[in-house]
Amino acid sequence: MQKLISLLVVVLLLNGCSVFKTLENVSRLKYKIHSAVNYKVSGISIENKKSLKDFSSIEMLKLSSGILKGSLPLTFLLNIEAKNPNDGTGGYPKTDLTLESFPYKFFLNEKEIIEGNIESPVFVPGKGESTIITLNVEFDLAKSFKEKSLDDILLLLLNLGGAGGSTSNIKLLARPVVGTPLGKINYPNEITIVDRTFN
Repeated sequence: MQKLISLLVVVLLLNGCSVFKTLENVSRLKYKIHSAVNYKVSGISIENKKSLKDFSSIEMLKLSSGILKGSLPLTFLLNIEAKNPNDGTGGYPKTDLTLESFPYKFFLNEKEIIEGNIESPVFVPGKGESTIITLNVEFDLAKSFKEKSLDDILLLLLNLGGAGGSTSNIKLLARPVVGTPLGKINYPNEITIVDRTFN
């Protein structure tokens, strides 16, 4: 009986160590905003535009009509960089991970706009390299920024997705669900994802 109890204690300790290591490896998975591309407002591409003068009269007429109707649909692809440093070096075992779910809240200029998720699981191998997670973002600018004029909205878009655009005023709050060799692990809290540093 004592041998059996000792064996059970050893098994529990080993399992506990395995669970701890897995949790530790999941915690080392980092994210940041990599890029945002293919911006289109009401079907009009803005990626090569630098100023309001770059919109043609026909495009401005279409956008003005959209403002009057209260509808300016915006679509773009937001690329999130996920880095799994668990490549078997530095005292950590090599661990491949899978993002089973990636529920997020999208913020623009500190304003929450929409919620979303990935369409299918994303494999993040333990190679110390980065994997890109592409999110399809779509929302109505006219409804999200009712207080702004068309010029204000277009300037905001140019700062985002124009020729000199930046993702510095975009952030995500996400709560990933990670698939591991021991099963799925839910993050206990939301994490903040921005474009400057991994988090």
